[in-house]
Amino acid sequence: MNMSMNDIPFTGTDRTFYDRLFASIAEEMGSTLARTASSPNIVERRDFSCAVFDPQGRLIAQAAHIPVHLGALPLSMQAILNAVPEDGPQADDIYILNDPYAGGTHLPDITLASPVFELEKEGTLAAWLVTRAHHADVGGMSPGSLPLSTELCQEGFRIPPVRLTAEVEALLFANVRTPNERRADLRAQRAAHQTGTRRLHAELRKHRPARIARAMSELREHGRRLMEELIRQIPDGNYTHTDVLDDDGQTSEPNDDSALPINVTLTIDGTQAAVDFTGSAPACAGSLNAVEAITRSAVYYVFFCLLSTPSRLTSEHALAHPPRNAGSLEPIRVTAPLGSIVNASWPHAVAAGNVETSQRIVDTVFGAFAQALPDLIPAASQGTMNNLTVGNAEVGASQPFAYYETMGGGMGGRPGAPGLSGVQVHMTNTLNTPVEALEYAYPFRIAAYELVADTGGAGAQPGGDGLRREYVFDVPASATLITERRQHAPPGANGGEPGCVGENKIFRDGAWHPLPGKVQVRLEPGERLSIQTPGGGGFGAA
Repeated sequence: MNMSMNDIPFTGTDRTFYDRLFASIAEEMGSTLARTASSPNIVERRDFSCAVFDPQGRLIAQAAHIPVHLGALPLSMQAILNAVPEDGPQADDIYILNDPYAGGTHLPDITLASPVFELEKEGTLAAWLVTRAHHADVGGMSPGSLPLSTELCQEGFRIPPVRLTAEVEALLFANVRTPNERRADLRAQRAAHQTGTRRLHAELRKHRPARIARAMSELREHGRRLMEELIRQIPDGNYTHTDVLDDDGQTSEPNDDSALPINVTLTIDGTQAAVDFTGSAPACAGSLNAVEAITRSAVYYVFFCLLSTPSRLTSEHALAHPPRNAGSLEPIRVTAPLGSIVNASWPHAVAAGNVETSQRIVDTVFGAFAQALPDLIPAASQGTMNNLTVGNAEVGASQPFAYYETMGGGMGGRPGAPGLSGVQVHMTNTLNTPVEALEYAYPFRIAAYELVADTGGAGAQPGGDGLRREYVFDVPASATLITERRQHAPPGANGGEPGCVGENKIFRDGAWHPLPGKVQVRLEPGERLSIQTPGGGGFGAA
């Protein structure tokens, strides 16, 4: 008797196998991207993400890369599908976008998507492969493309979802400060797609297309069931919390009046969760605005944290293989009012919304969850990515450079464990950039790199300490800092103390001078820039 693939039972072991298989394809794509790229931001910091989608553009699996990228990719994929011609994609097509108002995050994050077709049925789509990488410069009003902007056009070259052609590449490279580096990094993304295609074709030969399609469907359904079970364990009710951003980067003297509130109401009803940001600040004059893709990404991250954390909320099987696919997002409804700081409309600037507002959204949603689950939710972590972009200050410099990095800080104290020190938290998952790599590639030196003791909040489980990085410049340079938690400290939880705020300083004319949390500054040879990151809040009374 002949059996179709749909008649063959699909077991828990099968589910685990295929979940790991698709994730391994995404991980191998990432390995290729890191090995073949040019910029330290991608090679060393691993500021990129890779994922596998089904033929309908639904997320199936992702590598353990950058949370702020991955949660936004589903909207990017939908924007790309809307740009595909009616006769469908072709085998060699690659689509590109970085438009924050079409599923992107901010302009430096360039997304590529390519179709993968079945081998035996010409023209039958089997999957989509997606990469997103942060390019160190895509033009705009300052090196590094994270300026203190007031509209999107100031932030760099904007790419709507289009098919990647030689002409599109030429337009991109003509609008950036470091075209050779951009060319190499974009080729590395292409190479990652070639790796993913080879791997997926190998699995299609081994497991047959019908079985692969069945596995994708089963994994989505499994993700939905597990997320519903997680939500069922949370007490029903409405939980409201508000946190603030220090300022919008345009206010000359930040104070409590310049703080930007983010308000959330979390509603748990059986197996469904609603996350409503009504009451948040209107879109601001600076670049702290987040687009809808960013807000959704931050919300999904919080739920994935709960699904992945050993607790009474999750089963042992769920912990072993936490789902991160389209099905696991279905029970979560996000409402972000259009025109607010969590769902800005064009042409508002958004460069810092991706890196800073995403962190505060996480803090706010965790704050709401702390009311429902006070014994499970940790204290606030540093709540910022401490963004530094730096490049040549002189027009026509013989060796142009542009560099971007984020810095670790204190993790919040947790139930049963103190916070870690000097680590990236929440929406960023990048690695440390080694001092040797920086000094080899760029005309500046690192004079100090150290943890700063006692900057974490006191508590039964103290918060982790922040760190300090000090740069000495050998050539004239233009640096832009976009940092948070310089005015409002990361709060503690359950009686724990807040962590210390961060501090930015410049050494010139024989003395240290304080700098705002968001500032662009020119640095002359020999001048120093010091960035001290916040500590995490403490958990429980000391």
